[in-house]
Formats: sequence, C-alpha cells, structure tokens
Amino acid sequence: MGEPTVKTQEGLRGRTATPSPIPEMEAVADPSKAAAAPETAEDSTWLRRRRAPRRPRIWFEILLIAVSYWTYSLIRNAVPEQKAKALRNADWLWDAEKTLGIAVEQTINHAMNSVTWLIIGMNYYYATLHFIVTIAVLVWLFRRHPGRYAAARLVLFATTAVALLGYYLYPLAPPRLMNGQHFIDTVLRHETWGSMASGDLKHMSNQYAAMPSMHIGWSLWCGLTIFALASAPWAKILGLLYPAVTLLVIVSTANHFWLDAVGGMLCLVFGIAVSYAWYGSPPYRLPRHVDDDRPREQRRHPRPA
Repeated sequence: MGEPTVKTQEGLRGRTATPSPIPEMEAVADPSKAAAAPETAEDSTWLRRRRAPRRPRIWFEILLIAVSYWTYSLIRNAVPEQKAKALRNADWLWDAEKTLGIAVEQTINHAMNSVTWLIIGMNYYYATLHFIVTIAVLVWLFRRHPGRYAAARLVLFATTAVALLGYYLYPLAPPRLMNGQHFIDTVLRHETWGSMASGDLKHMSNQYAAMPSMHIGWSLWCGLTIFALASAPWAKILGLLYPAVTLLVIVSTANHFWLDAVGGMLCLVFGIAVSYAWYGSPPYRLPRHVDDDRPREQRRHPRPA
C-alpha cells in the first residue's frame, strides 16, 4: 500500500525539478533579448563612471583652461566685426531701452566720469578683475571643493561657449562707440589702460562683441559659486556684491548696455542646465571630496577590509 505512494511522490519531485524548455527556446529564437540586458547595464555603468565626481589633475586643468581661453579668444575675434550692422543693432537696443524706461546708461556714464578717481578705478576693475577673480575661484574650487570642481567648471565653459553664438548672430557696438549719443569712452578720456577694445589695444579684440556680456556671465558664476559654497557670512556677502558691482562698472565705463547683462545671465542659465543634465545635480549638491582625497600613505597602503 505505501510503496506506490512513495514512487508517486518521487515521480512528482522529478517532474517538478525538470526545467521548462520554453525560456531556452525563446532565448534561441530571439538572441538579442539575452544580449540586451548586459549591454544596457554596461553602458549605464560607463555613464555613471563618467559622471562620477573625481579629483581634478592640476596639469590637465591648466592645459584645458589655457587652450579653452585661447580658442575662445580666437573664435571671438575671428567673428566678422560687421560695423554697420553692429551700430544699427546698438541704435535699436538703445531705443528699446528708452521704450522700457531703463535707458539710464548715459546718465550713469557721465555721473561716474565726473569723479576722476572712481572712474579710473573702474577702468582697471573692468580690465583685470574679470580674469583675476574667475581664476581665483577656479583655484579655490580645485583645492577646497575637488568633488564639485568639474561640474562648476562645466557651467563656466558652457556659458562661455554659448556666448560665442551670440557674438556671431548679433554683433553689437558698445555704447561708447555709438554715433551721436555722447557716451564717454572713459579709457580714452582718462588715458588709462582699462579695455582691450580701446586705444592701441583695440586691434587685438573684436570691438563689436558686446552681446552677451561675459563680464556679467563670469562674475555671476563667481558670485553664485562663492555664495553657495563659502562658509563665512562675509564671503557670501562679497560673492553677491561682486556681480552687482561689475554691472555698475560695465555701464559706467560705457562698455555695455543693461540688456547685455541680461544676455550674460541667460548664458549662465544655459551653462547651469548643461552641467545639471550631465551630473544630475547642481555643483553645490555634489560631494565636496572624492574617494582619492585620502592621504597618500593611505592610498598606498589601504586598510584591510
């Protein structure tokens, strides 16, 4: 009586343990399904590795920044000056600002020019801090926030790259070069060195690339970066003041219209979007340090697991 039951149970267990051939047949019939998953996982892993914050290399960063700025200057100055079109665009922009009730550049230009020491200081501010502060912020990020450096640098590079499109599509004369509007070229008036587009240096730079203003694009990048990452309250305040003072300087020296500054801000928004799309996060939310920020001795002799 009990022996058939045992055999029946063994037979059931045998049948249950036998795998169904259907999945294998489907895999043979459509081999792309079996290969698709590993490739997708591998591609995703590669993309995550490329997006992961890593410690920047000093030699690579110096070379990259030097080559990038040289390329930017070459392209910017290679854009046809199109003087007649640039002057027409300046007249149109000036009329548009008058319509909007924000055409106060000439009043500010004349008011600041009446204070000699102040306008001379602005000339030198315009010529130097644009580069000095930007490089200083990059160095600070490199040393103190290496995990956020690459994402912040991408914002700056993308901002600058899209500005080149503006120079090509919309040549614009700065206010100081307009005809019959009585703006004062403060560099020429006070015989100071304060602009690559004035005096003997004007042949080294495209004078009709005022839109967008990268003085605003870069200074706003610096200011927001300092405000987001600095710990000292005074540093945060200085970060916010820097682009505001820069805006006053570019208008006072008649190098830009207010709307040129808006163009620079829009370029920065584009740069932030590019960086966010790549890293999936704004720079200040990325980790401050990366895995290889440990002391060299620990990297050579890792702790046992």
